[in-house]
Amino acid sequence: MTTPVCKGASAAAVFPSFSSYVRARGPVLLRAARSLSANPNDAEDLLQTALAKTFVAWERIEDHRALDGYVRRALINTRTSQWRKRKVEEYACDELPEPDTAPVPDPAELQGLRDAMWRAVMRLPARQRAMVVLRYYEDLSEAQTAEVMEVSVGTVKSAVSRALAKLREDPELAMIG
Repeated sequence: MTTPVCKGASAAAVFPSFSSYVRARGPVLLRAARSLSANPNDAEDLLQTALAKTFVAWERIEDHRALDGYVRRALINTRTSQWRKRKVEEYACDELPEPDTAPVPDPAELQGLRDAMWRAVMRLPARQRAMVVLRYYEDLSEAQTAEVMEVSVGTVKSAVSRALAKLREDPELAMIG
């Protein structure tokens, strides 16, 4: 009696469905994909593509004992196609195409602006101040603000509009802006 060289080959199972095949052989196929790609995420994408190709051809594959070979060939062909399609477009130029960086504002100036804005908000009437705080500091919608304040949405809209007009005319904010 002869002993098979590869024990897994003689005991190869015939899988009743594609999902049972993927469940049983997924980890082994993922290792094969990882050997073809340095990035583990790219390896997972590669395996997913190869399994999609296998799923499309599932009915045409006659010998389900050779599925691993079919998927491995799909892995290699897919990886080769990706490698061939990869283009690196580099053009020589006299100047570097780096964007102009906007100047970073001074944190002290930003804090001064925030303080001035808060003082201006504190000068608003209590009801307008509450609505501005709910709308813009707490980021509530007009409907949520109306619900909290127990007023209509129209009241919130008009009160916030009047409050913003007062803030635009505030002399302290006008000096800063």
